Amino acid sequence: MPLPRKKLISVDTTSYYHCVSRCVRRAFLCGEDKHTGESYEHRREWIENRLLYLANIFAIDICAYAVMNNHYHVVLHINSQKATHWSNKDVVQQWHQLFKGNLLSQQYLKGETLGKAQQAVLNRDIKTWRERLSDISWFMKCTNEHVAREANNEENVTGRFWEGRFKSQALLDEKALMACMAYVDLNPIRAKIAKTPETSEYTSIKKRATEAKTKTAPNHHNQQVKSLYCFAGNPKKEMPEGLPFKLTDYLELVDWTGRIIRKDKKGHIHHNTPPILERLNIDPEHWEFLATQFESPFKNFVGSVYEMKKACQTVKQQWVQGITLCERLFSNS
Repeated sequence: MPLPRKKLISVDTTSYYHCVSRCVRRAFLCGEDKHTGESYEHRREWIENRLLYLANIFAIDICAYAVMNNHYHVVLHINSQKATHWSNKDVVQQWHQLFKGNLLSQQYLKGETLGKAQQAVLNRDIKTWRERLSDISWFMKCTNEHVAREANNEENVTGRFWEGRFKSQALLDEKALMACMAYVDLNPIRAKIAKTPETSEYTSIKKRATEAKTKTAPNHHNQQVKSLYCFAGNPKKEMPEGLPFKLTDYLELVDWTGRIIRKDKKGHIHHNTPPILERLNIDPEHWEFLATQFESPFKNFVGSVYEMKKACQTVKQQWVQGITLCERLFSNS
């Protein structure tokens, strides 16, 4: 029996999660239906635009994403600090970008005076909305329901478009986070629908690489893609908000990994290992496995054995799938 979502997604465990949603229909989500010959490639843009739009509303950041033929991947960061610092008015304004709210919230934004009892009711609603705006389940719900409605309207049909539950994996440490992001960004390379990361349509790696080419200081957070969670640089005492890596290191790593995956491409040998693998203490052979097989061997939690045991204690779970493999791949020795 699947674990309840509240056990799988908890900021007490980690703020980083890999989520996957899959289409249940015969017709591809964004590809070509071989039975009818009709192309649905334009739906890739629907999903990409929706993800980036929601990232500006929710207290949730997008670290990586890839929109494939019949599913999409997204690595998300729960930004609890942002949600906490929002004023009540901020919360209402953010929520109203997605939903109408209620009469009290509409009166509140208009500056109308509310009675004591009315204010108490509104405060309760604001508390609920604040929680939902930092909830990955609500983020995925707002993505998938919107796309499903658009697809149903386009095909003039009704019924389920997505699987009932999206898959989620808690990324417990830097190694798991980096491996998962690279795995997501390299999806089109593995599927052989793109030759290089920077030409992979509807992926975060293309968006980051395209932006970096135009900047003089691509590692600076102000010169990175605004709609994606920025790279803050290698960990240090006074760490700014962002991913604990340098953008240029990550781009080099993804390019190098892509050459390994594409055996037909000249230069796929393992020499000139990117320094970031040395910093994270990941063996290149282990990295190749993670970059190509990340999703299937692990279930709910991914990281070092120490972090996995801590996560199990937090969610009161005695055993977790993949812990033996994690011991081999994420060992600190």
